[in-house]
Amino acid sequence: MTTPRDQLRWQQNLTAERNAAALYQALAEADPQAPAAKLYTKLADTERRHAAHWEQRLREAGVEPPRLGLNWRTRVLGWLARRWGPALVLPTLAEIERDAGSEYAGDPDQAAQKMARDERGHARMFAALADGTKLEGGELARLEGRHKAAGGNALRAAVLGANDGLLSNFSLIMGVAGAQVAGGTIVVTGLAGLVAGACSMALGEWLSVQSARELYSHQIKIEADELAETPAEEMEELALIYQAKGLSAAEARKLAERLLSDKDHALDTLAREELGINPEDLGGSAWEAAGTSFLLFAVGAIIPLLPFFFTHGTTGVLWSAGASALGLFAIGAAITLMTGRNAFWAGLRQVLIGVAAAAVTYFLGHLVGGHLG
Repeated sequence: MTTPRDQLRWQQNLTAERNAAALYQALAEADPQAPAAKLYTKLADTERRHAAHWEQRLREAGVEPPRLGLNWRTRVLGWLARRWGPALVLPTLAEIERDAGSEYAGDPDQAAQKMARDERGHARMFAALADGTKLEGGELARLEGRHKAAGGNALRAAVLGANDGLLSNFSLIMGVAGAQVAGGTIVVTGLAGLVAGACSMALGEWLSVQSARELYSHQIKIEADELAETPAEEMEELALIYQAKGLSAAEARKLAERLLSDKDHALDTLAREELGINPEDLGGSAWEAAGTSFLLFAVGAIIPLLPFFFTHGTTGVLWSAGASALGLFAIGAAITLMTGRNAFWAGLRQVLIGVAAAAVTYFLGHLVGGHLG
């Protein structure tokens, strides 16, 4: 006999499976000519079968399944995939799928246990795709052609970059406001904090990416020398890599021989497979990374400062705190795109942390300002 709790659990499972199917279909439609598109379509079909199972269970219990409603995370990730390609959201999906199937833990239903195994398989697939690991011998050298250093998690970088700017400048502005200084001083301080922080972030990112590019170039040069001097050894190493990815020894050797026989692409293949480096971009442009970091930090840092362009005193502090709280909540909710957690509680947690940090600096500013005065 089913209980209301069982029915609620089945409805939650149905919603999760429907959203997964819609998201995987969006990945397939984002780049239908890519080799991975067929894989995404296959995953979507699997999730639809899972959903059909829970629909049937609900109907057998006398409950009409709810209408399809996509959650906000599915809509946002689907839009990002269609707009900028599946590679942007693959690292996010890999993290979300890491706990895939846990909702079926302990479920005595044999079908649910099979679904749990399917979900764990999906998690491994997305982790492999996000990491640049290829899944089938025939597509090993051409599936997406990306690796984790080059693709990275742009979504995470954007969210965290804006968070750094907002939280640091919010705390700085509250500290100065607590000292009861003039409104113009707060604006100048906030602008200085914005520019200094953004420049620091940009320089740090430039140094990081440029150093990586120089290291990658050096590694590729070493690989080129080894390929010229000991091609047989390089072929054996490549074959071992493909064996580790699931191919048989014969298939791995055949694929390695075929790939390295193409002199124009042999070094490119070795760089991608042995070093995890994309020779086409070497981890991306250092200047592009610096500019992006500057912009993202500035976007976050301007939020607590804007109210002081129009008002001052206690009113300005309250408006600044309110705007910053909204920004922090939005950032906390955006983080759940990567974690899969509850958006409301993640946003609230971010607000509490940010407001606590600003309150400490405001109090310290008040003490120091009063003492100096």
